[in-house]
Amino acid sequence: MKYLLILADGMADYEIAELGNQTPLEYAQTPNMDILARTSIIGKAATIPEGFPPGSDVANLAVMGYDPRIYYTGRSPLEAVSMGIELSDTDLALRCNLVTLSDDEDYQNKTMLDYSSGEITSAESAVLIKTLQEKLGSEEIKFHPGISYRHLVVWKNALGKRIMLTPPHDITDRIIGEYLPAGKDNAILLDLMLKSNAILNNHPINQKRRVAGQNPATSAWFWGEGKKPAMDSFESLYGLKGSVVAAVDLVKGLGISAGLKSIDVEGATGAIETNFAGKARAALDELKRGQDFVYVHIESPDESGHQGSLKHKIWSIEQIDREVVGMVIDELDQFEDLRVMIIPDHPTPLSIRTHSREPVPFMIFDKNNPVPDSIGIYNEKSADNGMFFLEGYQLMDFFIKGK
Repeated sequence: MKYLLILADGMADYEIAELGNQTPLEYAQTPNMDILARTSIIGKAATIPEGFPPGSDVANLAVMGYDPRIYYTGRSPLEAVSMGIELSDTDLALRCNLVTLSDDEDYQNKTMLDYSSGEITSAESAVLIKTLQEKLGSEEIKFHPGISYRHLVVWKNALGKRIMLTPPHDITDRIIGEYLPAGKDNAILLDLMLKSNAILNNHPINQKRRVAGQNPATSAWFWGEGKKPAMDSFESLYGLKGSVVAAVDLVKGLGISAGLKSIDVEGATGAIETNFAGKARAALDELKRGQDFVYVHIESPDESGHQGSLKHKIWSIEQIDREVVGMVIDELDQFEDLRVMIIPDHPTPLSIRTHSREPVPFMIFDKNNPVPDSIGIYNEKSADNGMFFLEGYQLMDFFIKGK
């Protein structure tokens, strides 16, 4: 049996009056998902355990079949794994976003205008991160460049530091004062953020971005702290060899930590616009080359939700249907046995522009075992009438074993 999991990050949403009280998934034209839904198992899974934040780290961990209560050690260490950065047992890893803040003179009174600096390019941001390392880096603090606005800081021997950090995508259009680093050991991070603003504000790259009408990257913003991960391999848990196809370091790092082979796809960006078809092609090719399981992560709906763009969220869902699910259907005959699951990790509702913790809809299609009495429709509302997994991590076992 071959297994393909298509993770549509943040695809789930709330009803929207503008869409006739439908969700974007209900409203979008998804003829290929509709074909699969007619004979699929449909239901919902709670991917965020009580007491955990509704982050992509927790949610993807659960969808991949790992109980977050046992395996969760923070978001940024998984990104470090993807980036090839070695962490010691006493290091603290932190996500470092390059963000756009307003021009208010007092840093605390600035507004979070854009958590992604206009989806700044990796080439531009690498120069900015290098500058921050040269001017602010030390034996204790090291800045590492990542992809687009997503970067990493390693704080040596900082495990156990008491800090409270806020994801920047949670505070779009809000004054940042009450969301700055807090806790007993916040001073170092707050100082770095203040100094980063002075360094980046008039950097030549940002001057060019302003002239081009693009959002400048005017500050570092730290969040997602965590320690070195320790995970059992996916093969030891489920008896399958597999691959992960993803453009964001978080999911790549999660896959690598689980012993999955990480596959890079040209043109895959981790942004709204990405190489949808390329990801599908890479996943199917991995299965044909002998892998048992492939986890395909697509960030586009989540980024659309964070940016509050209804148009882009509908578009991203339709692209997943056309370019990814469509290709799977076209090549079904090339597989003797194939089981496919489509699922978001968490909702990213347009109305709040951040993640929420409601259970997400899933659909499981088995080529050789069609469900004759299926609900037949895949969306948030129809899934309420199907199976329910209170412990979302248990869904993987059901997906693989079928019981």
